[in-house]
Amino acid sequence: MLTKIIIAVIAGALCSQFFPEWLGRVFATINGLFSGFLNFFVPVLIFALIAPAIAKLGKGAGRLLGLTVGLSYGSTIIAGLLAYALSVWLYPMLLDGATMAGSIADIEEGALSPYFSVEMAPPFEVMTALLLSFCIGMAMTVVKTDVLYRGAVELEQVVIKIIWSFVVPLLPIYIFGMFVTLGMNGNIGSVLSSFTKVLTLAVVSTLVYLFVQYLVAGAVAGVNPFKALRTMSPAYFTALGTSSSAASIPISREAALKNGVSEEVAGFVIPLCATIHLSGSMIKLMLYAFALTFMTGMDVPTSKALGFMFLLAITMIAAPGVPGGAVMVATGLLSEMMGFDDSMVALMIAAYIAIDSVGTAANVTGDGAIALIVDKFAPSLRKQTAPAHPAE
Repeated sequence: MLTKIIIAVIAGALCSQFFPEWLGRVFATINGLFSGFLNFFVPVLIFALIAPAIAKLGKGAGRLLGLTVGLSYGSTIIAGLLAYALSVWLYPMLLDGATMAGSIADIEEGALSPYFSVEMAPPFEVMTALLLSFCIGMAMTVVKTDVLYRGAVELEQVVIKIIWSFVVPLLPIYIFGMFVTLGMNGNIGSVLSSFTKVLTLAVVSTLVYLFVQYLVAGAVAGVNPFKALRTMSPAYFTALGTSSSAASIPISREAALKNGVSEEVAGFVIPLCATIHLSGSMIKLMLYAFALTFMTGMDVPTSKALGFMFLLAITMIAAPGVPGGAVMVATGLLSEMMGFDDSMVALMIAAYIAIDSVGTAANVTGDGAIALIVDKFAPSLRKQTAPAHPAE
């Protein structure tokens, strides 16, 4: 898969230089359909993987849920604090004399339009899927519900079959189409012209933070952090090519299993963290937002910056795990709390989406570190209690 992803990225970038517009629109149509399917499928995937995983964990599932949520939110907040500290420390030197170069009235201007689109409304929202999986999964740990448990396990098997038979085989085509359309849109260079230094800082920061996450996870779980991080590399490059944490879930789960994480914990933590662990997106959003405030001369007090960060960590959970979701749900906070006008919000969205995959890749790769820590504490949190239903 890693080889296919690299080939898709390179081939997509090269083909974008000579593909005719009609062929580019073909891939824009394919990507739109696949992205629409992901929108539809993600809530089902989350419910189908998390609910039976909680049931298999047994009576300690509530403690494991609390630990996972706490680690995810804590990791996201620490990432935000580090990004804010970097912006305060480095921007006076890095962006000295820089100003915001113009504005973008329409971030979709120049984008290839698909030939047609199909509306694929999800059966329920992502947050509904999370809450429903928590409630039903926790209930199955204390109530004898053999029929419901078997149904949940069979649904899990069906969803996994769909992932490996349909979603994963199409990922290289999706990645290829992403880079073809990005290269043919023609507006990426102008969007990123004012953000080159910030982009470099964001990429380096997310990579450094990943190393820190795995150093901590390696120390806690007693594993080689560099080997564990290398094992997670297919998940990193999958997210880098798709800009979608949802599309990366099966790859992340498989990599976590190879790192020695138990099947129950991997099936529980990876889909959950794909929605609530957003350290990479937090780093990018904080660095970008405060680059704009610096270049426009806005005065943002530390108290307002921290309030924005804490609310952002919660708000981003509503992002459905599809490309650009984090920045889209952050637009309200950018306007209300940070005082961004329409042109600043448009520039923020355009610049973020253009390289959305960097933050997403850091998000999903960091999920593997959290899975290692949770798996280490799983036996003691469960107090060696047998699950309400035997794992099948």
